[in-house]
Amino acid sequence: MKCEIISVGTELLLGQIANTDAKFISEKLSSLGIDVYFHTNVGDNAERLKECLRIASNRSELIILTGGLGPTMDDLTKETAADFFGIPLVEDVNTKLKIEEYFQKSNREITSNNYKQALFPVGSKILPNANGTAPGCIFEKDNKKIIILPGPPSELIPMFDNHVYPYLKMFSKEIIISKVLKIFGLGESKVETMVHDILMSENPTVAPLISDGFVTLRITAKSSDSKSAKEMISKTESSIRDILGEYIFGTDTDTIEFVVLNLLKNKKLTLATAESCTGGLLSEKITNIPGASEVFKFGAVTYSNEAKEKILGVSKNTIDRYGAVSEETAREMAINVRNISSTDYGISITGIAGPDGGTSEKPVGLVYIGLSYKDELYIKKIISSGNRQKVRLNSVMNAMDMLRRHMLGLKIDY
Repeated sequence: MKCEIISVGTELLLGQIANTDAKFISEKLSSLGIDVYFHTNVGDNAERLKECLRIASNRSELIILTGGLGPTMDDLTKETAADFFGIPLVEDVNTKLKIEEYFQKSNREITSNNYKQALFPVGSKILPNANGTAPGCIFEKDNKKIIILPGPPSELIPMFDNHVYPYLKMFSKEIIISKVLKIFGLGESKVETMVHDILMSENPTVAPLISDGFVTLRITAKSSDSKSAKEMISKTESSIRDILGEYIFGTDTDTIEFVVLNLLKNKKLTLATAESCTGGLLSEKITNIPGASEVFKFGAVTYSNEAKEKILGVSKNTIDRYGAVSEETAREMAINVRNISSTDYGISITGIAGPDGGTSEKPVGLVYIGLSYKDELYIKKIISSGNRQKVRLNSVMNAMDMLRRHMLGLKIDY
């Protein structure tokens, strides 16, 4: 079944709110094996909405509309859809009573325009709204299924889960299951080249996507049952892991900080950090994970040279001779923060995040990351492109990946 989602609301086009409804519905439909081919946003305008419906009805069997079910003049989704499909509106007595009860309970005076929310296309299946006054509805015309839902996510989500999902499940002959592999240390083009043959598969499909500092591969399988779909995903995942192996740090909702924190816990190891250009971003990401206090013992943001000397004990001679952004300074920062905190690991980051401060010898984006463990020391030099935030994020991702690799006994790229 081909589906199209039409989101109604001028506020969406103005960028005043994000369209999370379409994302939610698409994910739910995917699990039912229903293909969503188009997302459309349209303002509160009857003629433009009719044009969207005309296009959608020519190419999709299922049309889902969200938003525009309120009591005001610009809420025109039901009326426009009914008019387009040539179905008259009729008042539902039970809905009218519930609207009146809602206003009575809240001690508010009901106005006549609220009653428009009790009007539905003839023959509709009415979808009750437990969290507002605007019910949704489902009706059919010319072998098309039309579902109309309220816009606020607090109303749409429970309505979809409780009423729309069970309804659509009756027509679903296939299910779609996806799994995401998360990769760090390789660019999107490199990943695509390495797994090119696998990307050509039609079922499961494999799609690369660049995210915040890492690359993902989404494996999606379609089948008549979840067991066979999962088996297809498992086989494809195994083939990808044979190729990318050590570069895959997690799956689905995993973050690299979550993976690192669990490795530290499982191995009963502790960590301290010393940051300069990242301004505490590394320690923030780690401490965002519940239970971080078990392994994260100390974090220092030593932005100035004076702080590096007084708090971390970095030699003034080192900074004067090599500079704050140097392999030598990163080395002392990593070793000293580990010694100060008596932890197993010490990680340091020092660099030039920009947009100013770079030179021909030390350009913006140059960062040194140090990792100290017992008598081992690793220094990684990276040069990141992009704005200040991208430089900082890439530095933190590299630092956590160094730690992940060391704990797993993998080679650390220099």
